[in-house]
Amino acid sequence: MANWNDPQPRTGFGASPSRDAGAVSYDAGLRRHMLSIYNYMASGVLLSGVIAMLFAPYAVAMMQSPIKWVVMLAPLGFVFAISGGAQRFSEGTLKLLYWAFAAVMGISLSTIFVVFTATSIATTFFATAAAFAGLSLYGYTTKKDLSGFGTFLIMGVVGILIASLVNIFVGSSVLQLVISILGVLLFAGLTAYDTQMLKNQYYHLRGTDFVGKAVILGALSLYLDFINMFQFLLSFLGQRD
Repeated sequence: MANWNDPQPRTGFGASPSRDAGAVSYDAGLRRHMLSIYNYMASGVLLSGVIAMLFAPYAVAMMQSPIKWVVMLAPLGFVFAISGGAQRFSEGTLKLLYWAFAAVMGISLSTIFVVFTATSIATTFFATAAAFAGLSLYGYTTKKDLSGFGTFLIMGVVGILIASLVNIFVGSSVLQLVISILGVLLFAGLTAYDTQMLKNQYYHLRGTDFVGKAVILGALSLYLDFINMFQFLLSFLGQRD
């Protein structure tokens, strides 16, 4: 991970006008870049939420039919397609895949309305949004290098995925509670980590043709952080129907 030095405009005696102008231009470009990422991420979450509510009346029927496997696995397929095809696909194709992913994820999320009350879903969503905003702001503004936590966080996510698969057969409520708590903590950490990583990436990508694609990939990363944190938080805070 590259070291991040956020250049600030210098004023006063000894300041270089050309360097000042470059720093101002850089800061403005960084803000536009991050704002684009947040806009795509928020729009994706909104699209998923709307589709989840629209498909909620059909969630039980979907869960009782073979199509449930398509609904469960399709979002993962889109994630692999976007991440693996970033170099080959055009920016327009990546955008199309991102919106398709958000739509399919919305269908998948519609099943939570079968398990949890609408009030607890809404409450948990806004709690997640507030936590995400604070964590992302921390990742953007902190001077502490968070890159060292990346490997630990990724290994933790792999660990809880394996534990979740094991618990499908074990069916332990205690293990599920532990998985949910660890999941919230891990994706909270990833929110701050990914935000700083996306900020640092701009230093290397500015002025290249890949910047537009990086916006979509960044939005996908933050979307996944948000949705996973929301789902894990809902699993132990949400009130069940």
